[in-house]
Amino acid sequence: MNTDRPFVGVMLMLAFCVLAPLADSIAKLLGGSVALGLLLSVRFGIQAVILVPIVALSGAGFRLPPGLLMWTLLRTLLHIAGIGLMFSALRYLPLADALAIAFVMPFIMLILGHFVMGEEVGIHRMLACAVGFIGTLLVIQPNFVAVGAPALLPLGVAVIFALFMLVTRKIARALDPIKLQAISGMQATVLLVVVVMLRPDLAGSAPLVLAASSLWLLAALGLLGTMAHLFMTWSLRFAPASTLAPMQYLEIPFGTAIGWLIFADLPNGLAAIGICITVAAGLYIILRERRLAKQPEDAPAAA
Repeated sequence: MNTDRPFVGVMLMLAFCVLAPLADSIAKLLGGSVALGLLLSVRFGIQAVILVPIVALSGAGFRLPPGLLMWTLLRTLLHIAGIGLMFSALRYLPLADALAIAFVMPFIMLILGHFVMGEEVGIHRMLACAVGFIGTLLVIQPNFVAVGAPALLPLGVAVIFALFMLVTRKIARALDPIKLQAISGMQATVLLVVVVMLRPDLAGSAPLVLAASSLWLLAALGLLGTMAHLFMTWSLRFAPASTLAPMQYLEIPFGTAIGWLIFADLPNGLAAIGICITVAAGLYIILRERRLAKQPEDAPAAA
């Protein structure tokens, strides 16, 4: 039975697009004083602390349907890697630029959605995403000149999160989103604790010796990150990945506004042009999706 409800999926993805840059801005604020291993441990630890009791009290239990354990573990590993690379990139790049470079992801995701999951992707969406990719290259160029190889870190984020979203799409309808995020939080926390025990240098200073403001920001990072990805998981339950991919372009203007308000960072001329091209390509796809959705089911449409 088809359970897609595209409008609900789009609204949930919009919430993700607001909360995710807020969480990234906190990671950027903490990046100079808190080690990456500690940031990640707190991020996923708070996710587990919030959601595990909710699942336990609901009586749903944590048993997974047959065949999903390895998929949830893969999703968790991709989630850790993607967030870790993004946090690392934010140590070097302005928030808006890091987000814009990472937005080669929808282009990668559309290709993977077509060839891996058999989702229909027409020539117009492919061309629009290619234009968005050109815009991304324009953002990379000045940042690469300024900081070198770290400017490429968001490209790794793009590849990892494209795979992450497709894996999420595969399992989202078989698991309640809160249960999925609770299991992911537990898996990630255990994995990160083991890594930190083996490599204590990755955790840096213990939380108890951090400033009170840093502790507050760490808590906010975990809460916002948990809510953002919960909304993203819900969105993929209601709409195809190829429909939601363009929506994430809206992270760029939100990230630009947040970066300006908190860090007084604005993209330079070439990067700004690239961001505008990327956003325009995404908005074109959104408008085309809306027009195609209004066509009668028996009407021919070139996506």
